Amino acid sequence: MAKASEDNDSTPTFEPMPEAKASAKTKRMIALGLWAVAIILELVAIFWLLRPPFDELVEAQGFPQWRWYTLIGFVVVIGILAIGGSLLWKQANRLDPASRKEPVKFFIQNQLGAFIALLAFLPLIAMIFLNKDMDAKQKNIAGGAAIVVAIIATVVGIDFQPLSKEQVAVESQVVRQLVGQDLVWWSAGGGVVHLCEGVSDLANVTTAVSSGPISEALGLGKKGITLELEDEMGQCGFTAPSNIADIVQWVRTARGV
Repeated sequence: MAKASEDNDSTPTFEPMPEAKASAKTKRMIALGLWAVAIILELVAIFWLLRPPFDELVEAQGFPQWRWYTLIGFVVVIGILAIGGSLLWKQANRLDPASRKEPVKFFIQNQLGAFIALLAFLPLIAMIFLNKDMDAKQKNIAGGAAIVVAIIATVVGIDFQPLSKEQVAVESQVVRQLVGQDLVWWSAGGGVVHLCEGVSDLANVTTAVSSGPISEALGLGKKGITLELEDEMGQCGFTAPSNIADIVQWVRTARGV
């Protein structure tokens, strides 16, 4: 699934395997498509829904109800598209992460979903409250709904624990160093991965237990290897090295925590 190497300053580096890169590219293309549709719908709402012709305003004696209900529907659909795009984008970043050595790219790539959500809603929210044809009740309901959906979409778009190439490389190297091969175990409901199948944390799980390289587990959203390495080494029948505390700290540093 992945390959790790070391650069000139002996810092481990990571490059995903072709199949992982291809999957990440596909997910990103779909995410960009969903975001593009969200922005187009926003523009339609601003330049068409919120601007009924004078004759329609007179006939409806105010802002037409069908336009108002359609506007609410647009807000919901834009939110769904923004959130769907963000979830796919995050999955792609787990498969093909950015490097912390490029901080600007790392930040933008991992937080792009939040920026898109703001772009898809802030202009629309402003135009709703600035609209002179809707009454106060219509403005408050439509604007309030847009604000709530925008907040949800923005929070979903934020990656609070972004994965980096450096973290994948470090954790892969640590696993190889401790057990001799890049092979870890995890349960579907667990947040971390383990050094062998026989650890106590996996003994009583009711979900399926899987195994594979650390990059595969991280690609599925796992945080990484357990930090209880000394205890786990004993449970797996390995002898913990004398610098196990330093190894744990190395993993923490690679995770940015």
